[in-house]
Order: sequence, then structure tokens, then C-alpha cells
Amino acid sequence: MIRIRSIASARVSISPPRTGEVHRVTGETDVHVALDLDGTGRCQVATGVPFLDHMLHQLASHGLVDLKVSASGDTHIDDHHTNEDVGIALGQALAQALADRRGIRRFGHFLAPLDEALVQVALDCSGRPHLSYDLTIPGQRIGTYDTELVREFFVAVVNNAGLTLHIRQLAGVNSHHIVEACFKAFARALDQAVEIDPRRGGAVPSSKGVLERAGHAG
Repeated sequence: MIRIRSIASARVSISPPRTGEVHRVTGETDVHVALDLDGTGRCQVATGVPFLDHMLHQLASHGLVDLKVSASGDTHIDDHHTNEDVGIALGQALAQALADRRGIRRFGHFLAPLDEALVQVALDCSGRPHLSYDLTIPGQRIGTYDTELVREFFVAVVNNAGLTLHIRQLAGVNSHHIVEACFKAFARALDQAVEIDPRRGGAVPSSKGVLERAGHAG
């Protein structure tokens, strides 16, 4: 006996796309960011800050996020405003993509080695911004990039995406290795945290039944 399934029973529910797009224009910068959390690591970035471009490639590649970033800014002064505003726009786009954060695993953790460097990242998509940052970067610059800007980038992302983020350096003497290990660990931890957990059935991953929305602290 041949059984024919009805079209209705054969339908597969399709989740809405988890994407975000932000165009931020100030008197100092013009930044556009688009991302897809369920991507394959495709990356198109041009910020005018070469080392930041390199780190954004790490974020996309190791986090399996499709990422497009274009930015122009007052880099003739220094890279600070462009670096910060890219972080702000990226955080806002991430918050858009996560929406009310239903169904995600929420927590992520990764320990990334890069030669002698070893960096640990733990994060919670809690909706409550917090950064605990513990990198000791020996060099003041990597290429033309001021290494103080690494912390400023993550401050901007955390505050606008609503992440609780802890970054710990366990080893490392090479500035490039330390920072790149940090971005790779962040990418992998983020990938874990935003992954959909099928056992949750689309529920908010909180015993309270709600997570704060970025920019709406409670």
C-alpha cells in the first residue's frame, strides 16, 4: 500500500533570516555593516584600516558569519573613530540579527592558540553589556594600528550588541598573535552562543523567560 503525504504535513517550517544591517553616518565616519549569522564565512570588508580588515576577516571566517563592512572616516587623524564606529555598527547589526534571542544556546566559550599566544573568550548573549578585558599587548602598534584600539573595538561591540564578554590572555609575546588569537576565540565563542538549540523549541534561553534587548537595560 502506497501512502501519499499531504502537502500540509510535508511542509518544513523555515525560520526567519537572522540578519542585520546598519548604516551609521556621523561627522567623523560613514559606516555600513551587513551580516548574516547563518552564513558560511563570506567576507567583504574595506574600512581603510588594514589591520582591522584582517581581524574582521577572522571574525567572519571562524564565526561562519557572512559579513560586509565598508567604512570611510577621518583616518588622516588616526584610526580611533573608524575603529569605534565599525564596532558600534557591528554590535547594532548583531543585536538586530539576534532579535529577542529565542532558541539560541546563549553561552559560548573558546580557547584559541596561535603559535605562542593563547587567548580565552567566554560570552553570554545576555542583553546586558559588560566587558572584562585582560590582554597584555607588548607593542604599541601592529602595522599602523594602535593596539589600544582593540579594547575600544570590543567595548563598542559589547555595548551595542548586549553581550557579556570576558577576554583572558593566558600566554603570548607577539602582539599580532595575541590580537588575532583574541578575534578567533571571539568568533568561535560567538558562533557557539548564537547557534540554534533545537531542544529549546524556540524558547528564550532564560529561566526568567526574557532576555534584555540591547539598549534596553533592565
